[in-house]
Amino acid sequence: MTTQSPLTAQTPHDADNSPTAERVRKRVVLHFPGFEPLDAGMHHARYVRAAAQSAKTWNLDLQTGELQRTAKTAYFDITCRVRDAGDGVTQSRFYIFDHCALVNSLNGKPLPRRILDGYRSALRIVTQGGMAGYLRHAWRFGLFFLFPFLLVAVVLGLTAVIAALPALLGLNMLHLLWSIPLGLALFRYAFLPFMARFHTLHLFADWEMADAMGNLDRPDVNAWLASCMEGVREALTEDADEYLITSHSMGSAVATHVIGMLLAESPDAFRRGPARSERKVSFVTLGGAILQCSLLRPATTLRECVGRIARSPQIFWLEVQCLTDSIHFYKSRIVALAGHEDAPQATLAFIRVKRMMAPERYNRIKRDFLRVHRQYVLGSEAKSNFDFTLMTAGPLPAARFASFTPESF
Repeated sequence: MTTQSPLTAQTPHDADNSPTAERVRKRVVLHFPGFEPLDAGMHHARYVRAAAQSAKTWNLDLQTGELQRTAKTAYFDITCRVRDAGDGVTQSRFYIFDHCALVNSLNGKPLPRRILDGYRSALRIVTQGGMAGYLRHAWRFGLFFLFPFLLVAVVLGLTAVIAALPALLGLNMLHLLWSIPLGLALFRYAFLPFMARFHTLHLFADWEMADAMGNLDRPDVNAWLASCMEGVREALTEDADEYLITSHSMGSAVATHVIGMLLAESPDAFRRGPARSERKVSFVTLGGAILQCSLLRPATTLRECVGRIARSPQIFWLEVQCLTDSIHFYKSRIVALAGHEDAPQATLAFIRVKRMMAPERYNRIKRDFLRVHRQYVLGSEAKSNFDFTLMTAGPLPAARFASFTPESF
């Protein structure tokens, strides 16, 4: 990506959407979080903690309000002022479109069912071309896909070997009376806790969700997407200088479905007023996993949504990526790989988690791939070219983060 001044860099859509020196006074944020067992209240609590850290780093006076709930969604308000600056106050209303109920539903099944359903989803992803696409376009993501299923297969194999030891050693079959309970006990009290350290069964549920998002063949998932659309319509009735759609990980596929289907239903969804003037809209995907679902052959609706968003003249699409995050498609051209080579491509911005954290903290978390993956939406201990709180609550338009540097703030 060509380096440009953060005051003059332009989006691939048109000059009217270019980042400018204009400061945001009022913002509406639509946030689609990743696949975590966190409801809106927990996401609010996480944001409060992260914002407190980022406020220290960026010298902000920041107040985060209580979570408010409506019939369709939940939101909280943020007031932000840069200390020792005459830029005034930025007011942001932060809407949360969590899918905690779906996560809990997938994780709440009996263990044998969780394992069987996970492998069934994995088989569908393989046969529908997903795994081949992962290995072709982001080999580390391909390994991320294989990891939980291989680990569980090894654990089940070890359990079976222990249970069948008497038969394998040619002993009397009465010895099965101790070998089978021993195998099951080891599975329950040793192997399961070991797998939990790597969130293995949670990843099984994640791949079930990816399968559902690609195929759109689960009524509960489809109903939830429709509910999110209603919540977005409600949020868009708010007047603001900037409308910022943010998504993390699996939430990027969710947001793409919701925004893309909203545009299909109402191409003027992001216009307002009697003159139908354009809103300033940024779509920021953080460690996005859209290709996790869109590479599946049946995911035609999702691929159409990608193209619809990319071609919308009202929306500036910024994809934030990180080399040390293995759970996304680093340097991939998402729009082109979804079949829209001729459409405007998402602007790429690259960050380094190492530069956002104190050295001792980074050394503690750098081998935890899920923790590194979460850093996009957490607080920063050091100034770098990205900060989620600064983007969603601070005075800068989100498009400025396409080429943001700490020195420009």
